Amino acid sequence: MAAAVAPALRCSLLQRRPLRCGPGVRAVPGAGAALRPCSSRVAQDGITQPVIDRIIRVDHAGEYGANRIYAGQMAVLGRSSVGPVIQQMWNQEKNHLKKFNELMVAYRVRPTVLLPFWNIAGFVLGAGSALLGKKGAMACTVAVEESISEHYNNQIRTLIEEDPEKYKELLQTPAYSVLKTAIQLGCKAAIFLSERI
Repeated sequence: MAAAVAPALRCSLLQRRPLRCGPGVRAVPGAGAALRPCSSRVAQDGITQPVIDRIIRVDHAGEYGANRIYAGQMAVLGRSSVGPVIQQMWNQEKNHLKKFNELMVAYRVRPTVLLPFWNIAGFVLGAGSALLGKKGAMACTVAVEESISEHYNNQIRTLIEEDPEKYKELLQTPAYSVLKTAIQLGCKAAIFLSERI
């Protein structure tokens, strides 16, 4: 449930490096020297705009879904002893969603048409798992984090296929860092619960 844009792409997206697509490049209002692509074919130093769109769109949907899961868990367990832990994780997800909302505007990426479904499904999954108790909520969080780790790895593979030399470092430290963060979140919550249950 952590921010899921592959590390090297996330770094360049967050820095708003120029997107080049030919003679029709224009400045982004209010973004300093950053540039906007005139078409949706090639961007970000050889990465195609459809790849960027797909990564931002799916990661935005994931952060949106994670927020809805935590909203459902808080509705059920918010006043219990695990409430503060869930709230802390939810606050992190809110920051991730905010960043992806900004990236969607900055890169003119449309959201998935499935957001209304993820709105309901995420809340139901969160509330449903929380109705099973603290362990049920934790099982949900761990399962989602494991899936996200696999998703990150798939995004990294996609970038490496686009430009193997440029993204070979993704096989080293950045991928490790993303996976480590995802696992740490799940472990912290599991430790907290295991100490009390």
